[in-house]
Amino acid sequence: MKIASSLKSLKKRDQNSKLVRRRGRVYIINKKNPKFKARQK
Repeated sequence: MKIASSLKSLKKRDQNSKLVRRRGRVYIINKKNPKFKARQK
């Protein structure tokens, strides 16, 4: 999982990336390619 200050560029890298909010943090999740998981600092 990558930890980034901005997730906008990470979201664009794959078509299946979804932006979700959990427990006050912002995550990128990707069911098809879990390599693209990310969390905002």
